[in-house]
Amino acid sequence: MIKKILFFLLLSPIFVFSQENNNFGIKFHGFVKSDLLFDSRQTVDAREGHFLLFPKNVSLDPDGEDINAKSSFNMLSIQTRLKGFITGPDIGKIKTSAYIEGEFFGMMNSDINGFRLRHAFIKLKWETASILVGQYWHPMFATKCYPGTVSFNTGAPFQPFSRNPQIRLTKSFGNFNLFLTALSQVDFVSTGPDGASAKYLRNSTVPAVNFKVEYNYKNADNSNEFLIGLSINYKTLVPRLQTDNGYATSQTTYSTAFSGYAKFKTKAITIKAYGFYGGDAYNLLMLGGYAVTKLADPAKDYVEYSCIRNSSYWIDFQTNGKELAWGLFGGYSKNLGSSNEIVGNAYTRGADIDFLYRVSTRLIWNIQKFRLAPELEYTAAAYATNMGLIGGRTTEILNIDKYGKVTESELVGNFRVLIGFYYFF
Repeated sequence: MIKKILFFLLLSPIFVFSQENNNFGIKFHGFVKSDLLFDSRQTVDAREGHFLLFPKNVSLDPDGEDINAKSSFNMLSIQTRLKGFITGPDIGKIKTSAYIEGEFFGMMNSDINGFRLRHAFIKLKWETASILVGQYWHPMFATKCYPGTVSFNTGAPFQPFSRNPQIRLTKSFGNFNLFLTALSQVDFVSTGPDGASAKYLRNSTVPAVNFKVEYNYKNADNSNEFLIGLSINYKTLVPRLQTDNGYATSQTTYSTAFSGYAKFKTKAITIKAYGFYGGDAYNLLMLGGYAVTKLADPAKDYVEYSCIRNSSYWIDFQTNGKELAWGLFGGYSKNLGSSNEIVGNAYTRGADIDFLYRVSTRLIWNIQKFRLAPELEYTAAAYATNMGLIGGRTTEILNIDKYGKVTESELVGNFRVLIGFYYFF
């Protein structure tokens, strides 16, 4: 009932007003979107296949048939979105604003079609500095340089994808911008002994921290733009407060990640590129996580952890026609394993995957407020193979070494056909 009341108030016309005497107002924008999609096999995804990560591994039945080789289709409108741009009176020389954005993606499959919060932040802006407080994109999702795919995954798992409650400080020096951000987790969370949860970061008592530097040059005369950026992220987690043997513990796992990106835009084309390297990128919807790599005290079940790392790269090309545009995306991600020998449980995404790659092409056709956007996408995952027969018996032991690296693999691919229908308002 509370959700319905809040949603009604959000849409109510009484909020859509502007008063010149106090410089306050809210303007609503957004789009209605419906997706028609077809997959050639079963996939690892979210929201009934709408958010695709990679194809599922081969799963053989007693007759040797691959259970996951079955194709599927779906039609969904859950990406339909509502945005509210809020302005208010200045506080001296400080310009104030706020922003709220939601969609009908839900929080989980059982809540599909449910209205959920995407962004909600307050912004205070000086002439060369600003403070943002609220929920917004993770700094490693570069808002000026991300793939232009039709698919809602926006390049994940090759592209970091996460929205986080945060405090972000920005300082500008001409074309240079410096960003310092402290983050928590809510929707996009880390994983651990009790599954995916925000508690592992909360119990560390230290927010994740990101520092980013960005150079952005724009030429208004010829519409050219050049952007380059570098980012470093640091995060600590406490996976357990109690060992399996009943003892209190606060052992911490640490992770560091780096990213770099660049964009070049002319009136005719836009080229973007991105690279990532780091550990424990589970909360960014990428490969990786962490694992037990030392039994510090077996009697009390005290352990130590090390990160499982990955590297990821993508490039995106698009023409810039206002009515008709064509784009091409390519991404690659590699499981780099742990720097220490794994001796216990691993909490990770894609532990049995050596590498992933994706190629997709799209066509975007705009007719005033209407958009038709077909996209063809092929995603392949190199899954670890079994070691075969040992002692005359079939074994489930995979070709993965003691550091979590896959030594032998076979590719499993999925072909997706997607058509997006938009109406912007």
